[in-house]
Amino acid sequence: LWAHAKPCVWTIRMLTTLISGVEGGKWFRLYDKVFAERNLLAAFQQVARKDGAPGVDHVTTAEFGRRLPDSIRELSDRLKSGTFRPQCIRRVRIPKPGTTETRPLGIPTVRDRVVQAAIVNVIEPIFERDFAEHSYGFRPGRGCKDALRRVDRLLKEGRVHVVDADLQGYFDSIPHDRLLERLREKIADGSVLSLIESFLKANVLEGLDQWTPIAGAPQGAVLSPLFSNVYLDPLDHLLARSGFEMVRYADDFVVLCRTAEEAACALELIRQWVGDNGLLLHPTKTRIVDSREAGFEFLGYEFRGVRHWPRKKSLRKLKDSLRAQTKRTNGKALRCVIADVNRTLRGWFAYFRHSSRRSTYRDLDGWLRMRLRSLLRKRGGGRGVARSVVASHRWPNRYFAERGLFSLVTAHALACQSSRR
Repeated sequence: LWAHAKPCVWTIRMLTTLISGVEGGKWFRLYDKVFAERNLLAAFQQVARKDGAPGVDHVTTAEFGRRLPDSIRELSDRLKSGTFRPQCIRRVRIPKPGTTETRPLGIPTVRDRVVQAAIVNVIEPIFERDFAEHSYGFRPGRGCKDALRRVDRLLKEGRVHVVDADLQGYFDSIPHDRLLERLREKIADGSVLSLIESFLKANVLEGLDQWTPIAGAPQGAVLSPLFSNVYLDPLDHLLARSGFEMVRYADDFVVLCRTAEEAACALELIRQWVGDNGLLLHPTKTRIVDSREAGFEFLGYEFRGVRHWPRKKSLRKLKDSLRAQTKRTNGKALRCVIADVNRTLRGWFAYFRHSSRRSTYRDLDGWLRMRLRSLLRKRGGGRGVARSVVASHRWPNRYFAERGLFSLVTAHALACQSSRR
């Protein structure tokens, strides 16, 4: 808590109170911390680092920042006087990788993102203090790799019967009234709660359609990740008290059990809680598996037994990115193409460096070199396929290595050597 609480809000005295426990368990007098100019300025810097698309007013972070002192002062005055009102959320739909489906993304205006970030700076440590140990998504100092390491450890302990759960449309279905009840358990400042409620009920604009949501915390809003954890935290603690080993990252979670009977009990407990709290489990994506036989997917990996490797969707997404960068009609010089794909490969490998299948890296390296040979043949006026012996002889693997092409096989070998030292 000390390391991650924002010093623009949290003084040593406040942190000491947070750790020891506030009287009555509820926090009063927080609103002045939200509209403090120092906090709003820090909030803008957080928003600017992520940049992001503009909202319905078409104002970018750069434009908001051009008159930053005035913008922050005006925002603080509006919040202080109670005249601040959230603007509409611009809703867009982005494709889900490897499918024909889309997912909705809500884009608040930069001004509203700043206020939401200021709220998070104030209230996040209050809830973070009591969040369950096995929750990893959108939490300071935690991430996907921590969650994956825990899953790996539990599988090696023999917890191979897995509840693979999927909450259907979670972010769009969080009940507002129940979420506000959870927030009131720790926050007693009515002004902060009213401001939060105004964001939850902000109108949504999609194309020419506009409506007021009755449920949900839109993906894309700064407050939504925190709210997703606040709402599911009681489920986390319920499963922990019942002796189950859960690993959760936002709305994606698994429960790892020693027997199929234990897994069935865990799933029944989850079904009961989900139904009682206004949510839905996906009927076809929620299942119990013996990971030694069927396997399961979690955070981009496929797990089977104690082994794991990038799932097919992760590979497809990577190949889609590399295809776009290595089109035969690409007018860039080869060194520029290699620089582009290297950035993509390094980012991908940083996350997927722990695959149990070495063939994953070998196959991807070979596939990418084939793409580059095809590009070079096109530019040279050649015909035929890049898999041909002639193409491999003309542009051998060494040719690309000498020009700095990132090799997943080499990177994995170096990573293995480093881990053995």
